[in-house]
Amino acid sequence: MSKKSKSSAPEDFGGYRAGFASLVGRPNAGKSTLTNALVGKKVAITSAKPQTTRHTIRGIVHRDDAQLILVDTPGLHRPRTLLGKRLNDLVADTLAGVDAIGFCLPANEKIGPGDKFIAAQLAAVGNKPIIAIVTKTDLVDRQALTEQLLAVAALGRDVLGEEGWRDIVPVSAADGFQVTTVADVLISHMPPSPVLYPDGELTDEPEAIMVAELIREAALEGVRDELPHSLAVVVDEMVPRAGRPDDNPLLDVRVNLYVERPSQKAIIIGKGGSRLRDVGTTARIGIEALLGTRVYLDLHVKVAKDWQRDPKQLVKLGF
Repeated sequence: MSKKSKSSAPEDFGGYRAGFASLVGRPNAGKSTLTNALVGKKVAITSAKPQTTRHTIRGIVHRDDAQLILVDTPGLHRPRTLLGKRLNDLVADTLAGVDAIGFCLPANEKIGPGDKFIAAQLAAVGNKPIIAIVTKTDLVDRQALTEQLLAVAALGRDVLGEEGWRDIVPVSAADGFQVTTVADVLISHMPPSPVLYPDGELTDEPEAIMVAELIREAALEGVRDELPHSLAVVVDEMVPRAGRPDDNPLLDVRVNLYVERPSQKAIIIGKGGSRLRDVGTTARIGIEALLGTRVYLDLHVKVAKDWQRDPKQLVKLGF
C-alpha cells in the first residue's frame, strides 16, 4: 500500500481538510472511549462489557484547519445471532464510506484470532489508509508496550504486505497520552474539503438515540455478562411537560428497556425496583447534561423473547 499523501483536489479550500474516519476493532477495544476523548465530550457510550455500541456514532472534532468526523462502530466479531450479523453488516457499510480507518488494538491484550479476523476484513476493504491505534497504554509498562507495538507491526505486514499499516499510534484515552496525535494522524488522511458541520456541533446522532444509549450504559453497569447482548432500549416519547413556566421547563422522557427473559427483567429492576431507580438516577444526569434541560425519566422493563434472533422484533427495536 502506498504511503504517499492524497493528491490535491481541484480546489484546495485554503488548505482546509474534512472527512470521515471509522474506528474499528473487536469488542471492548476502547473505541468509544477514544471517540469521546477525541471529541472532548461524551458522544458514545462506554462500558467494561463488550459489544456495548449498537449504532454508529459520529463524533465531530473541530479545528481551525480541519474537521474530523469519527464514526464509532460496533465491535467486529464472528456473529452468533441475527443481531450479530446485522451489526457486522453495519460495520462493512460504514467502512465503504469513510476516508480512513483506525484499527484499535488494546495494549494490554495479546493479538488473538479476533484481531487477525478483523485485520483480514480490513485488508479486503480496498485502498483506504489503515492506521493501527494501540489503545489502553496506561495499563501496561514500557516493555509490554514495546512488545505489543512490534506485534501490531508484524500483523500489518502479514495482512497488507511489507509496507503494513500507514501509521501505528499508541494512545491512552484515560490519561490523554497521544490523543491529539491520533487526531493529527487521522486528519492527515482527510481530503481537501469545505466545512461539513456547523462549528460547535459534536454529533449528528438523533437526540433520542443518544438518550437511549445513555440509559443503556447505566443499565449495563454492574450486571451479569449476558445482559449486554440481551438489552435494547427504545425511547417512546420525549415531550415538554404541559403548563410549565418558560424559565423552568421539564421534559417527559418515556422509555422501554427490552430483555429476552423474565430472569433478566428481574436483574434490571432489582429488589423492590431499587436497581431500576439507580439506572434512572444515573442516566438522568447524563441526559440533562446532553439536552440542557430538566428531565422526568419514566422507565419500563419489558420481555421480548429471543429478540436478537427474530427479524420482526429486530426491526421494531431499530436494528
